[in-house]
Amino acid sequence: MVALNDHLPPFTPEEYFAWEEQQLERHEYMDGKVYAMSGGTIDHGNIAGNFLALLKLHLRGSGCKTLNSDCRVSIVGAAKYVYPNISVTCEDRDQTTTEYITYPCLIVEVLSPTTEAYDRGKKFKMYRRNPCLKEYVLVSVDTMEIELFRKTETGDWRIINYQRGDTIELKSVNFSCQTQEIYEDIVFSE
Repeated sequence: MVALNDHLPPFTPEEYFAWEEQQLERHEYMDGKVYAMSGGTIDHGNIAGNFLALLKLHLRGSGCKTLNSDCRVSIVGAAKYVYPNISVTCEDRDQTTTEYITYPCLIVEVLSPTTEAYDRGKKFKMYRRNPCLKEYVLVSVDTMEIELFRKTETGDWRIINYQRGDTIELKSVNFSCQTQEIYEDIVFSE
């Protein structure tokens, strides 16, 4: 993410929404400041697309929304709006919103070298503020590895690692698949 604040005054959320509609790129919003989102690679896009297609097909007719990286997520209790690669909400409160969702049960981030530290650290910390979030998934683009963070009944986060040949299970949306399905058409260098 690249801060644009040297050139722009602070925005209210409403000003941010109106301003971003006129932009060619997407920007995350943090307490009045906007940050340009970096572009991804073809593998990044394919992995996100594969995962999204699997989830969308599975959740068809369930009443849940499966959303891509064009959908903002509002951070509960803060003036922050971010763009995960995939989000799923089954909350009635999110069914009529048009600018963003607030209560995803599942968020997926496909890692890239420029955003990995942010996705693992500050962004995950923000997401954890959401009482409805049950699972957070980090997907590597360099190797067939997926990390699932699952919220326990006591509010702690448990980590589950998946590799080639494993079956990933997402309890938040009653979904499972082979890791290879998420990495379909991805060729890793040796």
